Order: sequence, then C-alpha cells, then structure tokens
Amino acid sequence: MSEAAGSALMPGCAGVAFKTIGCKVNRAESEAIARGLLRAGIRLVAEDDAAVIVVNTCTVTSEADAKVRKAVRHALAARLEPVVVVTGCLAAIDAPGLAALSDRVVVTADKTCVGGVVEREVVRRYGPASTRPPATAIRIAGGSSEDAHLRTRASLKIEDGCDAFCAYCIVPYARGVPRPVPLLELERQASALVDSGTREIVLTGINVGRYDDVGRSLEDVIRAVASTGVERVRLSSIEPVHVTGTLLDALASVPAFCAHLHVPLQSASDAVLSAMGRHYSAGEYSARIEVAREVLPDLVVTTDVMAGFPGETVEQAAETLEFCERMGFGKLHVFRYSRRVGTPAAARPDQVPESEKSRRAEALRDLGERLAATRAAARVGDLGEVLVERVGGPEGARFGEGTTRDYLRVRFSAAGVSPGDLVRVRLGQRHGDRVFAERVD
Repeated sequence: MSEAAGSALMPGCAGVAFKTIGCKVNRAESEAIARGLLRAGIRLVAEDDAAVIVVNTCTVTSEADAKVRKAVRHALAARLEPVVVVTGCLAAIDAPGLAALSDRVVVTADKTCVGGVVEREVVRRYGPASTRPPATAIRIAGGSSEDAHLRTRASLKIEDGCDAFCAYCIVPYARGVPRPVPLLELERQASALVDSGTREIVLTGINVGRYDDVGRSLEDVIRAVASTGVERVRLSSIEPVHVTGTLLDALASVPAFCAHLHVPLQSASDAVLSAMGRHYSAGEYSARIEVAREVLPDLVVTTDVMAGFPGETVEQAAETLEFCERMGFGKLHVFRYSRRVGTPAAARPDQVPESEKSRRAEALRDLGERLAATRAAARVGDLGEVLVERVGGPEGARFGEGTTRDYLRVRFSAAGVSPGDLVRVRLGQRHGDRVFAERVD
C-alpha cells in the first residue's frame, strides 16, 4: 500500500463499495449483504473512498466473464488500493483464475461469508466499529446514495438455483439446484423492509416459479409479502411454463401486485426453442400470455430475446421478429448469443457469424423501441402512480424520476418531492427512454 493511501486511512474516512454485475438476483444479494454491513456500523461508499470493494460476479456468457475481470482490475486501481472481495457465479466457476489477478483479491464464492470477510478487512484497517461514526449511507454500484431508512424499492431473493439446463446457460452449474428461502424467513425480511420505509418489494430468484418450501408455493410467497402492508409487489421474471392459472388468480387477488410480468421468450422459432432446451413452443407461450391478459386486463408483458443462437437461420430470426411485434411486448431486452465454454451450445459447429448476430439484434432493438413508443403514446393523458426513486437537477428546476406500476420510466417536476414518495401524475410524451409527466395534486 502506498504512503498516500496509508495516510488517508483514518477511522471513518473510508469504507466498503459494491460493484454488481449481472442479474437482478445478484443485485438483491448485494443489497442484502450491504444491509448487514450497515447494521454492523460499516460505512458503504463510492469506490474511490473504499478500503474494500465487493465485486458480485456473473458468468452467464463469455462476455460477462470479460466484464467481471475488467471490473476487478478497475477496483484494484481505486485510490486507496483496496482489498477486492470477489463473489458470485464466476467465483464459483473459476476461483483460481480470479485469485490470480492480484494478491489483494479475496475470492469468496459463498455469499453468506462475504459480510464476515468484509468486516474482517475493515476491522484490520480501522479497528472495531466503536471507533467509527454510524453508517448512514448505502451505495450499490449502478444506484445512488440513499438513506438506509428510506429504501424505495428493494429486491427480495426468494430462491436460488435452477435445474432447467438450457443449452446456452452455465448458471445451474454455478448456482446448483433450486433451493427456497423458507417462507417464514421471507415474511420476516419483508416486514423489516417495510418497517425501514420500503414502498415496493421485487420478488426475485434464478427461477422463482420453482419455489417450493415444503409444499408452500410462489403464490403463498406473494400473499405473505403483500400481507406486510407494502404498497407494491412485483415479480422480477418468471418462466413461461410457470405462468399458470393458479398464479394468475393469486396475482389478481393481491391489490399490491404491479400489473407487469417479465416472461422470457428467447426465440419464437419452435426449432430454435427445442435446440435451446426451452420447454415450450411459441404457440404455448402465446396462449399463456393471452390468458394472463384476460385475467389481468391492465397487464404489461416484457421479455428477453436472444439473437443468433447457433443454427438459427435468417427465416427463424424473422419469425421471432414477427412474433414479438404481434405480441405487443412493452419492452424487449435483446442480447446476442455469446458462446459460453462448458455449455452444449458452445460446442456446436453452426455458430452464427458475429456480424449477423449484431444485425439481428439491431433489428430486434429497433422493434423494441417502436413497441415502447407505441405503448407510451397510448398512455398520453392517463393518470399514473409513480414511485419516486431519484430527485435531481438544480434548485428551481428539480425533477423526480421513478417507475409506474406498469413499468413506465417517468420524469416530472419535483418541487417538494423526496425519494420514496408515491406521486400521482398525468402522463405526457415520451422522450428517449422516459415519459415526461405533470404532477397531479
């Protein structure tokens, strides 16, 4: 450690930062670790003020692996020459490779141990918590600094693991088979979040539809979380085969449920779906969404689509494009197939050229933009409820940003508004990826 860095390490002047890469489950896990550190009196800060940086990793594609290694190197170069604690999926798959990046890298695949490792490193540098001022701020990479007692939206991980073994995915090997968080523990965690000011809880997991706690199902989780009095409950993502009548009836019975489902499609070609190891056809997907829209009339459906899976033809890509337009999705999350060593798809000889994958992905993104614009235009003049997540701008021109119950990103004049407020607005025109609105008192 350099002399300059050493001179900066006074009790309370630095702390811990997080860099979270990948899915919403990783984000939920990082938030849970951060809350535990806050309770221990450890300050959470920006990377340049951190003595310890936690990198929560993803390994879903080779591109994700490269992004993780870049993030670790960037963290190692931070001002205070921090210890970098690496956890998550890539830590489970390639701990030796990550540890080899530096003698300041500590690899901890088990996320339940991360808090203890961080506390050990902070104590080593600063001494016990009694010598540090109370921690009041939380910074999760990709988010903003927030009062720990005013959490606007929080992710609650209800299960871990997956046994679907899709041909392109390494996650089952990294996370193992589905394992539920006990329902009583979820009720406890949800109540604590509500008590701390959380207005929306997002139920997340690797495969939430596989939740099974000794016969208690996802529907039981939804009802239990809603019973805490939280104003909003949202599902992060759910597989098509789990969009059942039983689930839809449960959602319809919960007033707090946000009428938005993210249901991954990946492809609308039955041949490609079969090669991917996805256990549904395009027709079955369409039928389930049709029923969902009948049971939940205001439902908005968003989806994931993969461009350029091995063997996908031009005609099959066009089939997916036409299907997505016909379905009228609220948003498309588009990504190019990325070869992941260790998966069956990576070994296929019929890989689609990168230039062609990019062309297909761009066509899907263009469609996604058109669908989003059409949806926003149809809502002009409607009233909506916005959960304020951010307030910014100069004095006299302050603006608030947040999300409606049906997953529109909204910006509006924010005089007298704070993060965590629920605000009524009249929706206006869409500019970029945001809808501009006027507050309705």
